[in-house]
Amino acid sequence: MRVALASCLLLFATFLPMRAHAASDPVIDHLEPASWWVGMKHDRVELMVHGTGIGAATPRIAHKGVRVVDVARVANPNYLFVTVAIAQDAKPGAIAIEFVADGKIVATHPWRLDAREAGSAQRRGFDQRDAIYLVTPDRFANADPHDDNAIGMKETADRGNPNGRHGGDIAGIRQHLDYIAGLGFTQLWPTPLLENNQPKFSYHGYAITDLYRIDPRFGSNEDYRALSREAKARGVGLVMDVVLNHIGSGHWWMRDLPSSDWINNGGKFFPTNNRRTTIQDPHATPQDRAAFVDGWFSPDMPDLNQRNPHLARYLIQNSIWWIEYAGLSGIREDTFGYADTAFVSRWAKEILDEYPSFSMVGEEWSVNPAVVAHWQHGKANRDGHVPYMPSMMDFPIHTTLRDVLLQQDTRWDSSWVPLYEMLGNDFLYPDPGRLVVFAENHDTTRLLAQLDGDIGLWKIAMAYVATMRGTPQFYYGSEVLVRGPKERHDGEIRADMPGGWSGDATNAFTGKGLSVAQLDAQDYIRKLFEWRKRTPVAQTGELTHFAPEGSVYVYFRHDGKHVVMVALNKGDAANPLAIDRFRDFVKPGDRARDVLNDADVQLGATLVLPAKSATILELR
Repeated sequence: MRVALASCLLLFATFLPMRAHAASDPVIDHLEPASWWVGMKHDRVELMVHGTGIGAATPRIAHKGVRVVDVARVANPNYLFVTVAIAQDAKPGAIAIEFVADGKIVATHPWRLDAREAGSAQRRGFDQRDAIYLVTPDRFANADPHDDNAIGMKETADRGNPNGRHGGDIAGIRQHLDYIAGLGFTQLWPTPLLENNQPKFSYHGYAITDLYRIDPRFGSNEDYRALSREAKARGVGLVMDVVLNHIGSGHWWMRDLPSSDWINNGGKFFPTNNRRTTIQDPHATPQDRAAFVDGWFSPDMPDLNQRNPHLARYLIQNSIWWIEYAGLSGIREDTFGYADTAFVSRWAKEILDEYPSFSMVGEEWSVNPAVVAHWQHGKANRDGHVPYMPSMMDFPIHTTLRDVLLQQDTRWDSSWVPLYEMLGNDFLYPDPGRLVVFAENHDTTRLLAQLDGDIGLWKIAMAYVATMRGTPQFYYGSEVLVRGPKERHDGEIRADMPGGWSGDATNAFTGKGLSVAQLDAQDYIRKLFEWRKRTPVAQTGELTHFAPEGSVYVYFRHDGKHVVMVALNKGDAANPLAIDRFRDFVKPGDRARDVLNDADVQLGATLVLPAKSATILELR
């Protein structure tokens, strides 16, 4: 009896503050997005309003050209979804949104309407004229040690821990924009910079806990916008790494979900089966398809259900908001195929409706070009899916390039053949010229490690990426031969950039302490991509390749007026290449410029290709 009485008293004591809190006026904890722009095609914005008991209130706005046109309530009384219509002649400025209950104003929250930057809708995204420099911000440069540990952030800096935060920041990237531009790169892709308030592994950025806030250990939202402006002034666009599939377990939603279907699998961890072929496989079971799309990567990454209409609208608006706010030139979308298929199509279409010349590239990590091609805009798919993604990461070429560099020729065939034949699958893509080509990224081992430090083969791969159709992407640090482990260990692959921290013995930015081999590699990359930047035929020219023979693979970029010849020899010995086979593009007596050696060449009957080398000739 005494136990029962104690239980009742405890329940009563617990209930008192709950009733008192419910009886008080609501406090708005979140209202997102916090601003919008006049003159957008997306002139109706759904605001997510979160605060205890706010669902019982009715919003109102008294601002010329702005009106509330819809209010949606959900089962959770702490949320309101308020749709606001913005007239084309609405006046920019601060707006107060009032929330009314029982005839009185119970809460007021500021909102902002801004003037749109001139020409914003017509912005040009990246394409094959560009070259992308990828950085992991926490590991690139630490210009402001004061932000290494921020108030309220669960993980503090520990540079000695490969999986911990090392302190790289936006200020460090801004400090070295001249270096990036000077290497010949015209686009900058940092892995996610949004808040990752997780207890561990927060440095990589893919477990986002606030989709509208730059992580304070990297800087502020305004710092990010300044990075974009300063990069643009140097001819470098900013590409944002967007994650639509999942969030971090520390996201504030997880403490008070808007609805029971906000997170897949009822908000409980269920691992994805990673079976990406189920999306198109006509024989796949619905259960296997659902396990791929609805499964989680890890317990720390709750999987979002984009079939929820409010969540879908939130994610679309969030991407548009960052494009407009930060002046982005592109988006790289993470784990593209894992999100709901209909949603990713709608997401891409709505962004392109607002910005017709904008660029986005999706990550579909498959060696099968048919799987990757499924997602590219213009693809006629048997399953009826209509894609709008302009570009995809070319994982089939990536994987095959790495494999063939380690293969030996056989008595009857060239080891280049798998790469030659993989490129032959370009007929599957609506626009292969829009693919992003790369030898390595933040999720792969560095190529130099896979090649056991063979710089000759590494240079061949870099030349291939720079001269192949599509947009090349390069991973920071490789220009000074950052190697990392041969087996995948993410924290070590994403190594600190030499010279990014005060006191570093070597400095990639100044050249201090670099070995002869490192300086040579850096000069090679600079020469290669600077040449590409000023050579249109290398960017957009047609591609014609010849079947490989032995250790040699030859292809041409041409546009009817200009011709570039690329000859790759991965053999251990010099190879005399007979020119006659390529008579449609070059013949004995022609003059050319050797791009990498900066030398004039007069072609004879044969062209000697040095061992383990790339020869790039600009025909006169």
